[in-house]
Amino acid sequence: MDEMSPDNRIAIGPGVLLSESAMRFTFSRSGGPGGQNVNKLSTKATLTIQIEELAGALPIWALKRLLIHAGSRLAGDGDRIIITDSSSRSQQSNKQACVAKLRAMVVEAMDRPKRRRATKPSRGSIQRRLDGKRHRAQRKSERREPTDQ
Repeated sequence: MDEMSPDNRIAIGPGVLLSESAMRFTFSRSGGPGGQNVNKLSTKATLTIQIEELAGALPIWALKRLLIHAGSRLAGDGDRIIITDSSSRSQQSNKQACVAKLRAMVVEAMDRPKRRRATKPSRGSIQRRLDGKRHRAQRKSERREPTDQ
């Protein structure tokens, strides 16, 4: 189940709590298999979150990374994120799947990539590479037919 704190906040990432009222769910009919269930019930869940709501919960650097990773899930003028799920016939499980997708996006945004340090090859590795090149060149030259001079 969802991790909840006393004031209706849901943990959506490491150290990130979001108010339950910030997440707006709408439901509609979903396509695909399901027989009459598809035609009668609104099980497709759509989660809409305003960026301002996330700005209060995430550090600025993580929010920027989240907006980059959101891609086509950004809607309007980039002022909200929309996540949909219709993988299940149950409205509740599709709602939980939307929250799980949001969690995955937040966790990915919170993961800072390691900075690359510029390095150069060691003197020994350079020497080994050159020795290998000389050795291969020598082997290939020995395969050639001798030229009469």
